[in-house]
Amino acid sequence: MKTHVEINGVEQGMFIEGEKSQNPVLLFVHGGPGMPEYWLTQRYPTGLENHFTVVWWEQRGAGLSYKPSIPPGTMTTAQFVADTLEVTRHLLERFGVERIYLMGHSWGSYIAIQAAAEEPGLYFAYIGVGQISDQLESEQLAYTYALAHYENLGDRRILQKLKAAAPGTTAPLPADYLALRDGYMHRAGIGTMRDMKSVISGLFLPSWRFREYTLAEKVNLWRGKIFSARSEFGLWDAMLATDLREAVPELEIPAYFIHGRFDYTCAYPLAKGYLERLEAPIKGFYTFENSAHSPVFEEPERTVAIMLEDVLNGTASLADST
Repeated sequence: MKTHVEINGVEQGMFIEGEKSQNPVLLFVHGGPGMPEYWLTQRYPTGLENHFTVVWWEQRGAGLSYKPSIPPGTMTTAQFVADTLEVTRHLLERFGVERIYLMGHSWGSYIAIQAAAEEPGLYFAYIGVGQISDQLESEQLAYTYALAHYENLGDRRILQKLKAAAPGTTAPLPADYLALRDGYMHRAGIGTMRDMKSVISGLFLPSWRFREYTLAEKVNLWRGKIFSARSEFGLWDAMLATDLREAVPELEIPAYFIHGRFDYTCAYPLAKGYLERLEAPIKGFYTFENSAHSPVFEEPERTVAIMLEDVLNGTASLADST
């Protein structure tokens, strides 16, 4: 079901999917900034809707929620956290429940974990997918991984380009590095999905075949992506400047990190280290051996098993052994 709700003064859209109204509610906070993900379920079904009422919220300025009239001053990290909390309150009232489950992916994990820390009483548990920790350090690890990968392949052309465009150690990232970033990550299998070698063939073209968007909404998906990335908003740079290991050192609710072994979009070693440091009443880290940045879509059966056995029961029996 597609619906629109006014959230903190801006009309925002969401898709709500579920088989039974009594199922627990799961709010999915998408990546980007500005890249909704519900449309991916047409090609990569998750199965989550069989067990949860899944709310695929499209954030301020993105997808269903794109409008060029959105006040630029509201495109801030603090506003996105506030929107997450307000969407949550709307869902509590709509479904008549006291708490819901919160899942954040990539950029969405940066926003959602801050919301969970600010208002833990709204949530049963937090689930981070492709969890951000220190994104600036992640870029450096991805770059080092890629140099070794392309060196092993003997790809001198991309190596020459990469060596001339290092990410550096401070924000913002250099323009010449950003121009290479998506391409080198996807060709190395450390981007959106392990087997997705191109943003054009893997994301852009399939998005136009999504049946639940109108033509105008398909256009707005990409208009919203460009809008959310505007340099004057500084969303990407704000994320780069934040070390969540310091900003969110503890949660008062169970915390679960689901992460692909080959994820260097948000580097796997950093996410694993973050959960080891994070203080939480229950926590579990789950390595997905055949995934990169999107294990919910790449290995959906295992994701569902973790959600049913561990997350719903407040345990970590399926988590990696320490």
